[in-house]
Amino acid sequence: MAQTPSVPLVDIQAVHKAFGGVRAVEDVSVNVYAGEVMALLGHNGAGKSTLMKMLAGAYPIDSGVIRINGEAAKITSPADSQKLGVETIYQTLALADNLDSVANLFLGREIKTRWGTLDDYAMETAAREVFHNLNPNFKNIRVPVRMLSGGQRQVVAISRAVYFKARALIMDEPCAALGPEETRMVHNLVRKLKAAGVGIFLISHDMPDVFGLSDRLCVMKNGKTVGTYRTADVTEDEVLGMIIAGKKPEGKPETGRMAQ
Repeated sequence: MAQTPSVPLVDIQAVHKAFGGVRAVEDVSVNVYAGEVMALLGHNGAGKSTLMKMLAGAYPIDSGVIRINGEAAKITSPADSQKLGVETIYQTLALADNLDSVANLFLGREIKTRWGTLDDYAMETAAREVFHNLNPNFKNIRVPVRMLSGGQRQVVAISRAVYFKARALIMDEPCAALGPEETRMVHNLVRKLKAAGVGIFLISHDMPDVFGLSDRLCVMKNGKTVGTYRTADVTEDEVLGMIIAGKKPEGKPETGRMAQ
């Protein structure tokens, strides 16, 4: 891998979030570098999704700081997050099932003509280009997305992030409910994003996804960080031990930096 950049693309430092008396996230720090996949693991309720929703602007942080390229970021809404180059692909994909892939790509951010009308030609031309670059076999872009396969729907969601020049991407269980072939497709898309310098937070329960895609992994339990390690330095059993029992692997160094 190329020389490690000195400044993380996204650096979440000592972040807290409570809902009433429940501490959902407590003093959590994690970062991701350009061209890196950071996997976030933990049982449901561990705090990983809440942490990412703060980065995405869905929840305000109670305390702590989020830095983008070394600069403190003020994120109070999803629009703030998107302006900073952070895009989110939720497990539900947040696609409008009745609209086609082109309309979903530009949903809420449509291209307009000088007269303020929708520029359908410009949107279709741009959509075909980004879809082709990610998956040349994806061509039925004018049918409602409810008619697409799970893998094709992921292409649409990932294309939205690519087109709007995401620098950092949050992916929540991107291969959930996909078959082997479509899972391979999504893995290839993630590798293309990495090669383009996108930093990716990958929320996943699937160990093949984690060990096949991530450079580092961070395990959370009960709203706190158990540990952060280079993926190549730990075994699946050690990761499961962190998730289930909160037990750190013996003799394995933690890391706050990108894997070399």
